[in-house]
Amino acid sequence: MTRSRAAVFLDRDGVLVRDHGPLVRLQDAEIPDDVPVALARLRRAGYVLVGVSNQTVVARGLLTEDEARALQDRIDDTIVLRGGVPLDAFYLCPHHPEADVAAYRGACDCRKPAPGMLLRATAELSLDLRRSIMIGDRPSDVAAGRAAGCRTVWLHSGRHDDPPIRSATPIPQARPDHVCTTLTEVAQWLGA
Repeated sequence: MTRSRAAVFLDRDGVLVRDHGPLVRLQDAEIPDDVPVALARLRRAGYVLVGVSNQTVVARGLLTEDEARALQDRIDDTIVLRGGVPLDAFYLCPHHPEADVAAYRGACDCRKPAPGMLLRATAELSLDLRRSIMIGDRPSDVAAGRAAGCRTVWLHSGRHDDPPIRSATPIPQARPDHVCTTLTEVAQWLGA
């Protein structure tokens, strides 16, 4: 029988890379200096590293789902080259309530603030949500983590005060368990 493991769920844009708007090219992915080492510390502490990201670039037709996943693979490669570790898994939501691509328009259970990506990862990777942490830079990330039953961290990385993302349902107000400005601070808070 497989024991459930604790995960660190990581939003991509605003946590793993600086959020400068829709990311469609690797050369535009600015990885904060502390991210590679912080990810390695979290992995050494025993956490499964899982990316969970709303990818409106797919809903807008700027990338296909496969291209968005390939871009994440290249971001992982860059993190490894800089002394970090790759994510263990990456989940993306291609949906948006006002998508340009009709197939992705409408409500879903995976677009944060919904917890669908976290719940899917939990089932597929044998994770323990009560011991897991969701790290994101938006209230929708905190709400998704809370809805899934995780502890949450609100990373104030620059776009945290932007207007809320568009959601098919209202984004619940959820208090994070911790607030900080870097992934290194999260690792320290977790004792990693």
